[in-house]
Amino acid sequence: MAAPAGRQITTGLESIGLERADLIRAFRTIYTSRKIDDREILLKRQQKIYFQISAAGHEAIQTAAGMTMRPGVDWFYPYYRDRALCLALGVTPLEMLLQAVGSAEDPASGGRQMPTHWSSPQLNIVTTSSTTGTQFLPAVGCAHACRYLSPDRVEVTLVCGGDGHTSEGEFWEAINASCLEKLAIVFLIEDNHYAISTSVDLQTPGGKISKLVESFPGLLVQEVDGTDFVESYRAMKKAVEYCREGQGPALVHAHVIRPYSHSLSDDERLYKTEAEREAERKRDPFRRYPEWLVEEGIATEAELEAIRQEVDLEIQEATEKALKARPPDPASAPLYVYSPDVDPTSSDFQTEPQPSGAPITMVDAINRTLHDEMERNERIVVFGEDVADCSHEENLKEVKGKGGVFKATLGLQRRFGSKRCFNSPLAEAAIVGRATGMATRGMKPVVEIQFFDYIWPAMMQFRDEMANIRWRSFNGFKCPAVVRAAIGGYLTGGSIYHSQSGESMFTHIPGIRVVMPSNAQDAVGLLRTAIRCDDPVLFLEHKKLYRETYNRAPYPGPDYMIPFGKARVVKQGRRLTIVTYGALVQKSLLAATNLEQQREDWSVEVIDLRSLSPYDWETIAESVRKTSRALVVHEDNRSWGYGGEIAARIADELFEFLDAPVGRVGALDTYVGYSPVLEDAILPQVEDVETEARRLLLF
Repeated sequence: MAAPAGRQITTGLESIGLERADLIRAFRTIYTSRKIDDREILLKRQQKIYFQISAAGHEAIQTAAGMTMRPGVDWFYPYYRDRALCLALGVTPLEMLLQAVGSAEDPASGGRQMPTHWSSPQLNIVTTSSTTGTQFLPAVGCAHACRYLSPDRVEVTLVCGGDGHTSEGEFWEAINASCLEKLAIVFLIEDNHYAISTSVDLQTPGGKISKLVESFPGLLVQEVDGTDFVESYRAMKKAVEYCREGQGPALVHAHVIRPYSHSLSDDERLYKTEAEREAERKRDPFRRYPEWLVEEGIATEAELEAIRQEVDLEIQEATEKALKARPPDPASAPLYVYSPDVDPTSSDFQTEPQPSGAPITMVDAINRTLHDEMERNERIVVFGEDVADCSHEENLKEVKGKGGVFKATLGLQRRFGSKRCFNSPLAEAAIVGRATGMATRGMKPVVEIQFFDYIWPAMMQFRDEMANIRWRSFNGFKCPAVVRAAIGGYLTGGSIYHSQSGESMFTHIPGIRVVMPSNAQDAVGLLRTAIRCDDPVLFLEHKKLYRETYNRAPYPGPDYMIPFGKARVVKQGRRLTIVTYGALVQKSLLAATNLEQQREDWSVEVIDLRSLSPYDWETIAESVRKTSRALVVHEDNRSWGYGGEIAARIADELFEFLDAPVGRVGALDTYVGYSPVLEDAILPQVEDVETEARRLLLF
């Protein structure tokens, strides 16, 4: 297409698919992005909004990225500077300003997230968190799910971050996983040379992330001046095409500038020299790009000025509407912590057992449930460390198969194939993060953390991604993943790193369901509910209970479920209520039996919570009103443990019914020792439960 002055589009532009209309549209996006930043800065200084962080200096590469991809088809994991990207994808200035004022009408979060925390189910812009680097792993999971769900329509996933983000371990785990799987994902690193005030040479050896990653097999790496729109478009187009052709992942390292401070809470003059700031101003795409358009005869200054006036008017009108928009209703705060549509505590998840066959162990019951559910739902995938029968499917005919260190996943790969059951790298954050992205995209990942003691590298993924996706997107996105983890001690020799508990760390996180069965039948019912519900679930499996003889049961059938939040009274009693779960259920039963043999008038009720979040307060309260005494027993450390909340609530709400203090039994406030003598002294035993129960009964 000819330029207005009769000159042709600059040589090479048409070859990469850029026409005059595209170049003008890019100008509009770049200008709009900067002017929204400026308007938000003004509003913040007028105390009409509460936070501001800008995309200034990043607009050219972001605009190019948006123009080379397909909103509503491809998938996007932007970060908090990606204003121009989201404008290019279709987010409007009004929508951005509604978020800035914290309005209930903010379509991204309903007033729950800071400005520039993007979310649009219609455009496939996945809800953004503030944490640096946690977006990379869910993006990898999304890309993996795209390949599974849409094999004939190659969907490319774009994930963005700054130079500082690449210092996080999750970035490297994401690169590693994407290369191993040859996924269609573009990593866009917008390098403005500063992570707040820390310069890139102190973040990245050699100061170039592209140099560090160039040896990853199959990874296309491109370095580009991210302030040059045309070069940025060329680089992004090549990266997207590389991914769409199925060649593997790509990384675009875009050198940009940050002419504004990190945010309005920061003042870059405190750490940037004037020379640095002047050099950035000379590279600013907000100035350079329109100058280039005029110099090349692609647009006249009058045409550009007309666009500026249109955009200024649009932003002014959007600002006026946003400032009049209604704030959130305080009563809406609890909405969407969990699914509003699927309630796993309801009677819909209560079915009667249909037992068949001989009693089986808890681990065999878990294995059979996984087989049945994978047969029922083709979107279920199982992965984790050592969960496959064999790393290479072609060798299955020669080996018996691993199937997990406890055999919980034995035979799944053999039956359902390596696409649905596979080994992951030894990287817990990657396991949980990829599961998050897969679940958000529409799959049902059931992943395994081999030992609970090693779950902590995944804590950011649990707390800052998986748990709050639904809430922070105002029900726009969800994450119905299941994370299985072997937990607990009482297996001689487990020591510090194979024996710990810590469930209270997760029951404290809104948005995650936490359950822990104590027997084979409950394991089946709770695991099936976990898989069929619509929320993230942490499914804790006590290692000691995997192969016990006393907790075996016939398989209760392929549709047996137990609602969450429904405890089981495993023993009726009249004088004392013991509230417990996991391995302490059996120990509490033994303690109760011993006590009742000592005195005829001692009668102890034992409640197995089964579900820790939510928990069954009604059953606890009914029992304590009857017995007038309560003892909370758990394996975790006594101080700051799960039992403290139950004990406090009993004392608070049932005080008038109590004839004795609320007792607690837990592990010593230390770590589990290797020596059996130490382990027995540290973890609660039958005698500990009996001693404390006796004290309460005699009170």
